[in-house]
Amino acid sequence: METLYISDLDGTLLNQNAVLNEDTIQGLNELIEKGINFTVATARTNATVVKMMKEVNIQLPVILMNGVTIYDITNTTYVLTENISENGKKVLIDTIKKLSLSGFIYCIDNNQLATYYETADSPAARDFIEERERLYGKKFTKVCSFDECLNNNIVYYSIDDKEEKLREAYETLSGCHDLHIEFYRDIYNTDHWYLEVCSCTASKKNAVKRLRTLLGAEKVISFGDNLNDIPMFEASDEAYAVANAKDEVKLKANGVIDSNIDNGVVKFIKSDI
Repeated sequence: METLYISDLDGTLLNQNAVLNEDTIQGLNELIEKGINFTVATARTNATVVKMMKEVNIQLPVILMNGVTIYDITNTTYVLTENISENGKKVLIDTIKKLSLSGFIYCIDNNQLATYYETADSPAARDFIEERERLYGKKFTKVCSFDECLNNNIVYYSIDDKEEKLREAYETLSGCHDLHIEFYRDIYNTDHWYLEVCSCTASKKNAVKRLRTLLGAEKVISFGDNLNDIPMFEASDEAYAVANAKDEVKLKANGVIDSNIDNGVVKFIKSDI
């Protein structure tokens, strides 16, 4: 394999309504039919990505949950999964309790993803559940306490809330060497930030490196818009920020391409081949 193209989804490949434009779908399928090697890397799970990308004929594994998993869409199997260590799980759940946080814990056991929550007492949490149940048929399981998840393979924790509410959790969890933390502004609700926690061995950077080796790619070109895409840029030979990307992301990129709503990724790949 010569070149592997990897795109982030939200804010990069998806439009402002978090769906693919028709010209993006058509353009990607034309490129894939010509033999272009294309896949995606996202914070989303397979439950949403499979349905979101159902009209695109992706043949390659995708990177999910900010590098926690590499998932084979064709065979519906997890090629790679990074579990949080026993100590990391304890630190995470103790911090959630101490700071009275809500959010969602994701576990992968026997090739099945399960999503757990204690409460959905914020509008953001309720909207998150409602949208994913309605659009993607995703299932959520309510638990009395996240302690019930300790015997499972916890791979990910995610919460969307005000920056000031999550800042202390970010600082506390960043002190645990068993954990990798992403903390960045929500592009759809700019009053909120995402705090995402996974194993210290999981990141878009590591996942891109492993996917490159798995596929035998000689060159990797990636596309992104937000802070959690910077690790992916670091693992790429070339990286491009869409016009709507954060300034910090543009500074890390080799160049700036058209925005997500102007089909920037597809236009660039077509010009690159």
